[in-house]
Amino acid sequence: MTPLLVALGAGLGASLRFILTTWFKQHVQRAFPWATLIINLLGSFLLGMLVGLKLPTSLYQILGIGLMGGFTTFSTFNVELLTLTRNQPRQLAPYALASYLGGPAILMLGLLCGKIC
Repeated sequence: MTPLLVALGAGLGASLRFILTTWFKQHVQRAFPWATLIINLLGSFLLGMLVGLKLPTSLYQILGIGLMGGFTTFSTFNVELLTLTRNQPRQLAPYALASYLGGPAILMLGLLCGKIC
């Protein structure tokens, strides 16, 4: 049952990521990869919150492992790092720093929020 729960959550997370990425490409046409940054930071916050809430195992498998795993995207992040390196090297450092420093920081914020709730 666990693989099915994770797959269900991952499918929903990937669909949400697709919808948000498409919206950003239509409404925020910038060379900076805002969609992936915001999705990954939001996913970090929400995952921290889910951990802080100490959900039952099956619910965490659906939401934490599945939904957040499908929603966030490390592979796209790396492709965008490479693209920035080639096409806009000045944007590389802000994007990398916002992702690598912002992700853990916002995860901790989400964890605190989850513990308070």
